[in-house]
Amino acid sequence: MPNKVCRGPIRRREFLRVGTLALGGLTLPDLLRLRAEAGTVRRETSVILFWMWGGPSQLETYDMKPDAPSEYRGPLNPIRTNVPGMDICEYMPLQAKMADKFSIIRSLHHEMSAHNDGSIEVLTGKTPSVPDPTSQARSEHPDFGMIASRLRGPHRDGLPQYIGVQRAPFMTNPNYLGSAHKSFDTGDPSQSGFAPKNLTLATGIDHARLDDRKFLLSQFEQYRRRYEHDIEGVDKFQSAAFQILTSNKVADAFDIAKEDPRLRDRYGRHRWGQSCLLARRLAEAGAAVINVDATAPNNTTKHFSWDDHAGAFHLDYAQRERLPQMDQALTALINDLHDRGLDDHVMVIACGEFGRTPRVTHAAKNFSDQIGLGRDHWPGAFSALIAGGGLRMGQVVGETNSKSEYPLHNPVTPQDLLATVYRHLGIDAEHQFINFAGRPIPVLPHGRPIDQLV
Repeated sequence: MPNKVCRGPIRRREFLRVGTLALGGLTLPDLLRLRAEAGTVRRETSVILFWMWGGPSQLETYDMKPDAPSEYRGPLNPIRTNVPGMDICEYMPLQAKMADKFSIIRSLHHEMSAHNDGSIEVLTGKTPSVPDPTSQARSEHPDFGMIASRLRGPHRDGLPQYIGVQRAPFMTNPNYLGSAHKSFDTGDPSQSGFAPKNLTLATGIDHARLDDRKFLLSQFEQYRRRYEHDIEGVDKFQSAAFQILTSNKVADAFDIAKEDPRLRDRYGRHRWGQSCLLARRLAEAGAAVINVDATAPNNTTKHFSWDDHAGAFHLDYAQRERLPQMDQALTALINDLHDRGLDDHVMVIACGEFGRTPRVTHAAKNFSDQIGLGRDHWPGAFSALIAGGGLRMGQVVGETNSKSEYPLHNPVTPQDLLATVYRHLGIDAEHQFINFAGRPIPVLPHGRPIDQLV
């Protein structure tokens, strides 16, 4: 199938004016038409990314160095897991009991030391052409969720293929894939009365009329008559758009209230716990990529990200606040996938865009008004958890030197991690898209699946 440049939305304001449905700022008939222009990979595997934007410290999570000098090791202690030689942070005791169900990558590395640049490297596999030290960079290339959306094509039940639970990463754009492949962002599922904020009707159709099939069909018919000369196959995509907001299967996938309250308690009644539970529901329903926005764990925290320049170790700060909630949410998610027989079907990854400096630093004050010990940005070595996906579990991939400064054995690049992801999703990493300049752009410029895991 020849590559195509994905065309942008057609007359969006006109879509809204005639009362058609909208999803995340895009009209559904247009979104579905654009997605169908892609090749269709129908294998319904899924990836859940627990995205810890800001840069979680490898030395306070999965690559502790208790024998390093005090100015490197920090004040937290490691604990043993049920996998010999795989010690992790004391604030993650639940993961320690089931480490045979995940693997740890300790040798991830790249060279981008600004947040957005590092995020672009990890999420797209493309190195920013001009690194931006201000961390304001925006990617010229789509992330792996957008690529999965394009290449997987429309889901048979109308479920979005790329979903951001709360939100997806903000530094990437679909660009030459077309805006139809932006993530569908849900909002916070831990809020009372949660309903996905974008599953709404555009101006002109109120919710009370959703069940009025004749009314909706008449709106589609008006649109078809007005634009039938502008869009090919309009009836097909109107029908699919109608299916999204009237399908019980799609509505059920987002209805977290249907879960057993005891299971919701097991995940944790906080933002990360309920986000992971919703992610499991969406993966089970067949969405390709679900991003869990693992920034602020609750609505009152001072820490909106993992960017711990100061105050990283003590009192209600950073690790003592975040890690127990992360521990509960990820443990419940991985165990739940195993209990449901979904561990081969769904891959779970927990990581950020880089790690933290091996040497502890002291900041008098930063943007979060924290004062105390912490660590700065460090892309030279960082860690990730990976589970499921039919991979080998209970493994430690790679090793860093005695101070966690750089990989010592089996270095892993973000491109290698993404190659592993694309393999699981059934996507050809050598597939090429055509950018706006008419140049072919591969899904990945280089990288190969991680040998120790596949």
